[in-house]
Amino acid sequence: MHITVIGAGYVGLVSAACFAEFGHRVTCVDVDAGRVERLRRAEIPIYEPGLDELVAQNVKKQTLSFETDIAAPLATSDAVFIAVGTPSRRGDGHADLSYVYNASRDIARHLKQYTVVVTKSTVPVGTGREIEKIIRETNPAAEFDVCSNPEFLREGSAINDFMRPDRVVVGCQSERAAAVMRAIYRPLYLIETPIVLTSLESAELIKYASNAFLATKITFINEIADLCEKVGADVQTVAKGMGLDGRIGRKFLHAGPGYGGSCFPKDTLALMQTARLNKVPMRLVEATIDVNNNRKKAMAQRVVVACGGSVQGKTMAILGVTFKPNTDDMRDSVSLDVIPALQQAGATIRAYDPVGMKEAAAYFQNVAWCDNAYEAMQGADAAVILTEWNEFRALDITQMKQCLQAPVLVDLRNIYRPDEMREAGFNYVSVGR
Repeated sequence: MHITVIGAGYVGLVSAACFAEFGHRVTCVDVDAGRVERLRRAEIPIYEPGLDELVAQNVKKQTLSFETDIAAPLATSDAVFIAVGTPSRRGDGHADLSYVYNASRDIARHLKQYTVVVTKSTVPVGTGREIEKIIRETNPAAEFDVCSNPEFLREGSAINDFMRPDRVVVGCQSERAAAVMRAIYRPLYLIETPIVLTSLESAELIKYASNAFLATKITFINEIADLCEKVGADVQTVAKGMGLDGRIGRKFLHAGPGYGGSCFPKDTLALMQTARLNKVPMRLVEATIDVNNNRKKAMAQRVVVACGGSVQGKTMAILGVTFKPNTDDMRDSVSLDVIPALQQAGATIRAYDPVGMKEAAAYFQNVAWCDNAYEAMQGADAAVILTEWNEFRALDITQMKQCLQAPVLVDLRNIYRPDEMREAGFNYVSVGR
């Protein structure tokens, strides 16, 4: 089949490359001419393990191409996927749908044959109906159906998530559109992936409900971690005991400094605003947002306490600045709260991240970026682990102690064992233990 994907950002690029790997002919369209030119040379603008190879292979096979103009590829496409950004709107937290609606108008102007218009972007309930209205008003003669096909990609493992998903959700209004979507995802039928066929509204809500539930799960275990610290329990043991219950599950029960990234913060906000518009109270979601925001802001104080109550004139070694490992994404990372707060308290910052420093440099001032973790710790008064990169799990404890001016380690990701670190002579601070 011929597929057009609008948007060469994270979701659009991963989707386009994976659809091409399925064997479809895919054109990825983006208005950024510079980005398109780089992608034609298989130069990837984001960090996602395996994505560069996948793009290069399919560009070489000519199953994947990149364009700035939608007209030619759309004329022969069976489906067009809208994969543009839907960031939180400034001031009110609603999803900004301007890019989605602009893409819809562009699609309407160039439709030449029956085409399934699919929202891959995360959009609030009712967006699919609005897209249909926009296309019909712009091009009354257009023959099309609108579908919702939300993505469930985790940054750092997006290709595997696309190729071997837990489920594929498709919201359709006609059997004709459903047949097109089944054909697109046929390779997943062969490995017996569950395909959830439902209405537009249900598909749109499944995405938001899923992310809000996972965000709530993270926030819950973080509050349990706070209680563990007060009563002498170990949150990792508590989480294990909870997670072995099949009704609960182990995933997303890892205590830490709070959630961030491109999805959970904006999606919980958007769901809350949708609920308010429909006069449906969502107190759990509102509490999740509030607790998470406060938690991230409180993390710097943990560092200050570990350093004896003051970081004035002290040097902090920050290990990891991205919101999670295996990505260079800085959106809503805990580092955006911790680093400025420590600087405001008088600390000097030395930092290292395996892939995120170029992206992070735009967010911070007066940070010394280092080539490795040991360089960041050299002469520092404390080390702070903000992101659980694998290379931080295997640091040489003896060398760490030699590098640091004082043996203080604030481990906000619970990478190390408290007993081992204390035996090594560290003032070791973790979460919920």
